[in-house]
Amino acid sequence: MSTIKSPEVFGALASRSPGQGAASSLEERAQERREELGVAVDVRPPLPTPESVRGPWVWIDGVAVEPSEARVSVFDRGFLYGDSVFETLRTYDGRAFALAEHLERLARSARLVHIELPVPQDQLRQEVEAAVASAVSRPGVGECYVRLMLTRGIGALGLDPGSAVQPLRVMIVAPLTPPPPEAYTQGIGVITFATQRVGDATPAAGAKVGNYLVAVLAMREAREHAAAEALIVDSAGQVVEGATSNVFVVREGVLLTPSEREGILPGITRRTILEVARELGVEVRFETVAREALSRCEEVFVSSSIREILPVVRIDGAPVGAGAPGPLTLRLLEAFRKRVRAPRAGQEPG
Repeated sequence: MSTIKSPEVFGALASRSPGQGAASSLEERAQERREELGVAVDVRPPLPTPESVRGPWVWIDGVAVEPSEARVSVFDRGFLYGDSVFETLRTYDGRAFALAEHLERLARSARLVHIELPVPQDQLRQEVEAAVASAVSRPGVGECYVRLMLTRGIGALGLDPGSAVQPLRVMIVAPLTPPPPEAYTQGIGVITFATQRVGDATPAAGAKVGNYLVAVLAMREAREHAAAEALIVDSAGQVVEGATSNVFVVREGVLLTPSEREGILPGITRRTILEVARELGVEVRFETVAREALSRCEEVFVSSSIREILPVVRIDGAPVGAGAPGPLTLRLLEAFRKRVRAPRAGQEPG
């Protein structure tokens, strides 16, 4: 890894190599993007290898590394036990959407599982903004996907969290690959999956933790049934969320979604959808829906940062409503997309 650490910045500056002209061009575009965003932190990945140009790009504890050289210790508790928290976000118009909200949720998740933030939230913000600015300056890169992870760090074998003293942070940025257009125009199929979530009945309920075994098993089942998502059904028979999404249903014209008191992930996209729904005059209620009642709902959709709003047209093979994306779902999707690209008060978009 040919990088140089600097005390002024957390990132690694690329050393020069053959192809320096191409590298300089990329660096100039990245610098222009940083200046446009007012970002002081430099997180340029090593250049100019093909891997660095195409992505994904990786930073470990603030140091840019080639993906093929990215290493995390086998004694890291995130690897050993899933002892970690994370956030996933995307860009709109080249800017990280709702970054402050994502970082606050990351900090909340960390508090719930007693992992200390390794650096202040403001530094995390600068790291993400600079990484995104670097990524979107590259040829052919439009919008980006960002995954930010915090593990408890390296410790002795054993479950005692006190053995780890230095949390580790990893950031991955990659070109965004959204669902295909037909997923929005034709809708998706989902299954229901009865289980108990990892954080249920613990103080960590609602945290975005790295232990995704339940979601992995749920998605394995979904794939076996040619479905795109699994709706999690709790021990009371209530649909609480998707394996990797929040869930909404429309019943008698009212938009229903489970309350955060159910231990669901407080989705950033979910919050925006609720704001948009109220602006459109849509009645919203916070309540769960029993699995057997799904067949009586007019519309169902799931939401997440990457997928936005995806209409659900089949559940366990049975059609939802007319078997096509519902009018309210499509109305909310249109309004949501307008909202996320509109400047917020006193802020740049995203």
